[in-house]
Amino acid sequence: MSTRISRRQAMPVPEDLAAAVHPVLARVLAARDVLSVSELDYGLEKLHPATALSGMDDAVALIVDALDEDKRILVVADFDADGATGCAVAVRGLRLLGAGHVDYVVPNRFEFGYGLTPEIVAIAAERSPELLITVDNGISSVEGVAAAAARNIPVIVTDHHLPGECLPAAAAIVNPNQSGDSFPSKCLAGVGVMFYLLIALRSALREKGWFSARAVKEPNLARLLDLVALGTVADVVPLDSNNRVLVSQGIARIRSLRAQPGVRALLEVAGRDCSRLTAADLAFAAAPRLNAAGRLTDMTLGIECLLSDDPVAAAEMAATLDKLNRERRDIEARMRDQAIAQVEALSLASEELLPYGVCLFDDDWHPGVVGIVASRIKERLNRPVIAFALDGEDSLKGSARSVNGVHIRDVLAAVATQHAGLLGKFGGHAMAAGLSLPRERFDEFRAAFDAEVRRHLDAGDLGGAILSDGPLESDDIGLALARELRGAGPWGQGFPEPVFDGEFQVLSSRVVGEIHMKLRLRAGDGAEPVDAIAFNALDYWPRDAKVVRLAYKLDVNWFRGRETAQLVVEHAEAN
Repeated sequence: MSTRISRRQAMPVPEDLAAAVHPVLARVLAARDVLSVSELDYGLEKLHPATALSGMDDAVALIVDALDEDKRILVVADFDADGATGCAVAVRGLRLLGAGHVDYVVPNRFEFGYGLTPEIVAIAAERSPELLITVDNGISSVEGVAAAAARNIPVIVTDHHLPGECLPAAAAIVNPNQSGDSFPSKCLAGVGVMFYLLIALRSALREKGWFSARAVKEPNLARLLDLVALGTVADVVPLDSNNRVLVSQGIARIRSLRAQPGVRALLEVAGRDCSRLTAADLAFAAAPRLNAAGRLTDMTLGIECLLSDDPVAAAEMAATLDKLNRERRDIEARMRDQAIAQVEALSLASEELLPYGVCLFDDDWHPGVVGIVASRIKERLNRPVIAFALDGEDSLKGSARSVNGVHIRDVLAAVATQHAGLLGKFGGHAMAAGLSLPRERFDEFRAAFDAEVRRHLDAGDLGGAILSDGPLESDDIGLALARELRGAGPWGQGFPEPVFDGEFQVLSSRVVGEIHMKLRLRAGDGAEPVDAIAFNALDYWPRDAKVVRLAYKLDVNWFRGRETAQLVVEHAEAN
C-alpha cells in the first residue's frame, strides 16, 4: 500500500511552554493539545479523584465488609497483559490493605474463552469465595454474574470495555465507560480501574480507623504503579493526561529500580536497561513476553511472575515467558505469510478490489495469535482487519483491529443489529474487539462487515499516512534535543512520539540482522553526519538512492557506555 508523509497542523505555542522547553519540543507538545507547562507535571496529585467513578461507593462498601469479616475474596482476571497486571495489582493491593484471604482465577483462552462465564463461576465456586471481583472483564458477563448470584456469591465488576445494551446484575460495577459515569477520563485500562478501586478503598479504611485500630502503617499504593504502567501501555489505551500520570509514575519507579521483581525480570530478559526505561520498552519488550503466556498456554504463569517477591523465581518465570514469546513469533510469522497470500488473492493484483473491511481465516491458525496477525495486516493495508481461527468444529473466533475513523465495536454492533443471529458474542474498544460467529456464515459476515466499514471510510482514507511534526534544522539533529524528547514522555497511543521529516544524503548503508538497515546520513552540506537505523526496511528502503526523504524519530543510542544521537527511520522515499 502506498504511504505518504503528512505534516501535522501547526498550533499556537503557549508562552509558558515556549519558555520552559526547547522550541521543537514546545511545537510538538502544542500539536498534541498541551496548553500549559502545568500539564507536564505528572505528580500523583494530578490524578482525577476516585470518587468520580460511579459505583465506587458500593464496591468499596462490599470490600470493607469482606475485610471486616475476613471473607474469602477471589479475583477473576483476563488473559492479556492488562488483565494480568490488573490481577497482580488487585491481589497485591488487597493484601497490603489487610485482606487475609485473596486468591485469583484466570480463564484459559482455549478452554473457557473470555470473561466471567458460568463455567468460570463453577470453577471459582470450588474455592468457596464469598466475594468475586472481576478485573478487565465482566461488563458483558450477564450470564456469569447471574450464575454467581444463584450461588449467593456477590460480584464486583471492574472493567473498562464498552457496555452492551444489558448490564450484568452485579452487586457493584466500576467502569468509566458505563452510562452516566462522570469520571473525566474514559481511557483507563482495566489495571487503572483496579488501581482506582484500591485508592478509594484505602481512603474508606483510613476514615473508619482501620489502620490505627490494628497499629499498622497505611500502605503506599504507589508501589503498584509499575504494574499499572505496564498494563496501561500494553493495552494501547490513549495516553490522556490522567494515564500519562499513571505511566510516568510507574516508569519512574522502574528507573529507580523499585519495580516488582517480575516486571524487572521481564525487562531484563528482553535486554532492556531499567534505568533508561521508556514507555516503548514496556510496549515492545515486557508486554509481548507477558502476553505470550495467555496467547499460547495459560496466563497463570504471567500472573505468578508478577506476584513473585523472589527475584530468582521471577527471573526463571520470565525466561520461560521469553521462550514462549519466541515460539509466538515463529507462529506469527507463518500466519502472517499466509494472511498476506490471502490478501494478494483477494486483491486480484488490484488494490481497488480489496474490501474496505478485510476478514481472513485459515483452519490451522492459532487462536491466540490472530489478534497480532490482524494488527500486522491492518498496518499493511491501512484498513480494519479481522483474523479468525477455529473455535471448535462449527464456530469461529475473531480478533479485530481498526484504524482511525472506524469504531470497530460500533461496526460490529451495527452488523449484529442488521443481521440477526449472525454474531455470537462480541465486545471491545474503538480500535480492537473480539467476536464469534458460526463457521458456515463466515462469507455472509465478511460481506456485511465490508459494507458497514464502507459507511465510515472512503477511498481517500485507505492510503497510509505518517504524521510528521515537520522538519528539523540540521543544528537540532543532535544529542541535546534527542535527550529532551526522550525525557518528555511517556509517549504512546493518543500522545504519539514525535516524528520529523526531511531530506538526507546517504553516506553509507548496510544490512544488519538480515532485515534492518544501518545508515550514516547527512542533513545537507556542512551538517554533521548522524547514524540511523531502519527496522524491517528491506521491503521499502530505496537501495540505490543517494538522497532520501525520511520520516524519522530522533532518539538516543547507548553503545559501549557512550551516548549518541540516532535517527530511527519510519519511512523512506528516493528523492
